[in-house]
Amino acid sequence: MDLDIKRVLQARPDAPQDSELVPLTTVWGSELNSHNVLAEHPRPQFERSQWRSLNGTWQYAIRECANAEIMWSQASAPDSWDGKILVPFSPEAPLSGVGRKLQPNQLLWYRRDVRMARPRSHRRLLLHFEAVDYACAIYVNGVQVTTHVGGYLPIDADITEAARTGANTIAVCVYDPSETGTQLRGKQRLVRGNMWYTAQSGIWQSVWLEEVPARRVDSLQIKPDADAGMLEIRANLSEPGGKLAAEVVDARGAVVARTSVLVARTSRLSARTTDPAAGSAEQPAHAGKARTNEPAAGANDPTARYAATLQLSVEAPHLWEPDDPYLYALRVTYADDEVRSYCAFRTVGVELDDKGVPRFCLNHRPFFVRGVLDQGYWPDGMMTAPADEAFVADIRAMRDAGFNMLRKHIKIESERYYWHCDRLGMLVWQDMVSGGDLPGEWPSVNIPTLVRRSWTTLGDKTERAWRRYGAGDPSYRAEWLETARAAIQKLANHPCVATWVVFNESWGQFASEKVTEELRQIDPTRPFIATSGWYDQGAGDYFAVHNYFRSMRVYRDPNAGPLRRRTSRAFIIDEFGGLTCPVEGHVSVPNITYGYDAFEDLGEWRKAFRALLAEVDALESQGLAGFVYTQVSDVEEETNGIVTYDRRVNKLNA
Repeated sequence: MDLDIKRVLQARPDAPQDSELVPLTTVWGSELNSHNVLAEHPRPQFERSQWRSLNGTWQYAIRECANAEIMWSQASAPDSWDGKILVPFSPEAPLSGVGRKLQPNQLLWYRRDVRMARPRSHRRLLLHFEAVDYACAIYVNGVQVTTHVGGYLPIDADITEAARTGANTIAVCVYDPSETGTQLRGKQRLVRGNMWYTAQSGIWQSVWLEEVPARRVDSLQIKPDADAGMLEIRANLSEPGGKLAAEVVDARGAVVARTSVLVARTSRLSARTTDPAAGSAEQPAHAGKARTNEPAAGANDPTARYAATLQLSVEAPHLWEPDDPYLYALRVTYADDEVRSYCAFRTVGVELDDKGVPRFCLNHRPFFVRGVLDQGYWPDGMMTAPADEAFVADIRAMRDAGFNMLRKHIKIESERYYWHCDRLGMLVWQDMVSGGDLPGEWPSVNIPTLVRRSWTTLGDKTERAWRRYGAGDPSYRAEWLETARAAIQKLANHPCVATWVVFNESWGQFASEKVTEELRQIDPTRPFIATSGWYDQGAGDYFAVHNYFRSMRVYRDPNAGPLRRRTSRAFIIDEFGGLTCPVEGHVSVPNITYGYDAFEDLGEWRKAFRALLAEVDALESQGLAGFVYTQVSDVEEETNGIVTYDRRVNKLNA
């Protein structure tokens, strides 16, 4: 039997324990200035010059609440406060200065006094929260300005009517059930251990304020067509009645294309385009009310009611690739509004090579994917990177180690992360966030570990199967679909994002074939992994397996062939490795390690690491399209990272 029983037994997880973690601090956390916390613009692809960060010191309070799951949207603010919290770090994160764990029967409150001027006529004041985990109600001067459910997507609130000139009070009430609920939560658990990490709550990405014109661009959808040399820009607008213009600027600062259109209240318009290469030409543009559920409008931008589409011709565009991550700057103006963005031209997909083997292709050329799993956790900030430079350090460390892709694992990251991948040339395969009921050990771990045949024979089309995979709650399935749609719309402008990963290891899996095809309607330009690991239904563009306990090999796709609809799926080893080596003084749990194939000596670990990667690299000639090694960094009990949890030791260079 092609199964290493010894490795299976060594890697068998212990029961999670709520034990204390040894405090670790990154270099960025140790140098953190509480007056200058994550001060970079949170949205590099949608940037105005005038904005104000509200990261920094807030007040907080944690209060018991008998019906917290209901009362979070209607509870009254507390009369007193427990202390100070450093936003945007969660109260569970050491950098927050709080060190308390929010329980499902509690509400977390935030408060900050902010001086501002009420905007003059024809201007609006927007308050932005990049992410709050999980459900929150937001107040300005006691007026509830919005509520939001979901821990991974941004919140944009128009607070113009509630604001006043002078002192203003912003308050936020948060509820987070963690694993006691079925909501999307990724790898967080109140009782951490093994592959489950410490749960966190509340504000965990940047908070900021922006004064904008009433007539403005609310969001952009940027669709470069590298083959045709065309760029389509769809601008979602707050209201019609102004001139919309866009220009494309190359790396030398030269304008290579521009266009404009007058957005009136009519449903059909024309735009005059000036293209330095091709001269002037009439191009169609459209404006009109969009349905609130129209994918183009964006679920993460509910205020957008009107849209106009511009098309620009870019002659012989400079193509983006990891070794040459060429970006074009974009400048978009509408009436008195101006937004800066960027784009890149490249194609991604699964195509046949000259021998008829399905490959991941970049710009229509086979590209062997050398990926690494990226959990996105930090010992001092938890899900919040302690500094913008921390993202850069991880990306560069993985590039230096020979990897060209990061698989962002069961987490939607800060926009800054994707921006750095765009500009530094690192592909990203983006997971959707898992949730649902806690998966059972047999269907989620034991059966696929022991019985390889189960990877392609167990189905996910019935309610019985959904319950087996933790997806029995209809409200979870609805939330999952809504969040997946919004995540794709939110990240689709980033050239680094090259594949969408729908379900991972059966966690919350349901109707993967149907779901994948539905999501493909939102983004037909990228390939999809419908199921990563096992319980493959023949959907998507990859046959993606996890292999921690068997010999490295290329498996035949049983769901592809002349009698199947899918005949050209690329084969990917989407997780493997996980070789562990704790580094003394840099581990959270000194006496417990979780991973596969434990090493005490870094020299022996490096030798095994390089031998394993060489073995997998050699499979390219046998049809392997790429791989994902586990993982970027140690995380709590997991010591299977290439760098330590505190990022102070690179095990390949130590």
